[in-house]
Amino acid sequence: MKTFTRVQAWRTARASLAGKKSTLGFVPTMGALHKGHLSLVERSVKENDYTLVSLFVNPTQFNNKEDFEKYPNSLEEDLKLLDRAGVDFTLCPPAAEMYADDYRYKVTENQISRILCGAFRPGHFDGVLTVVMKLLGLAQAQRCYMGEKDYQQLMLIREMAENFFLPVEIIPCPTVREKSGLAMSSRNTRLSTEGRERAALIYKTLRAADNSVAAQDQLLDLGFKVEYVEEYWGRRFAAAWLENVRLIDNVQI
Repeated sequence: MKTFTRVQAWRTARASLAGKKSTLGFVPTMGALHKGHLSLVERSVKENDYTLVSLFVNPTQFNNKEDFEKYPNSLEEDLKLLDRAGVDFTLCPPAAEMYADDYRYKVTENQISRILCGAFRPGHFDGVLTVVMKLLGLAQAQRCYMGEKDYQQLMLIREMAENFFLPVEIIPCPTVREKSGLAMSSRNTRLSTEGRERAALIYKTLRAADNSVAAQDQLLDLGFKVEYVEEYWGRRFAAAWLENVRLIDNVQI
């Protein structure tokens, strides 16, 4: 596995693959990898000649400075996991190169990004869409793999790729869960052992409740600080706080 820490070095390496009749799969991440990330990687490795994984904690998508500062960092271990998984290339660029324009240029969407998480995290999806647009431009991959846990994000990125005529297929992959049902997330590492057990009740409640109002009431009764429980696109979505950690999940209705 080759690791690139400079944008131009990767672009040079990517250009060397251009003449080959090969496919490149891409998995964008913010590091702190878990089995959910690795399931995306495994699929890319299986379906493509080469796989690229980016590890970049994107500062522009954090509307909360404390959340950004507390985001887990396990770069050395992440690289070992990716190497063992058969990844060919990793890209770990510095923020100064990713945002050489000091974030003067950004991608904004005005409908889907304003509901659910977007209603509670102003500017979040501008940061997500902007960095993914940059990463897709750098990767020049035929396929990009993204998890359904962040379903709203998945929809936005898929529609962005379609509407900007980007030559990449955005491939959705099922949410990977712990045995308890808790959706795997890098933020789960900030929960206590008891907190992780309680957090699994979000998934169970979303599945069992008769409607979104009932689900929200049940989560409040269970001690969660609930941001929302809402239904769109045949799915039920929730965001709730536990032990000062923001957790999201969604299930198909």
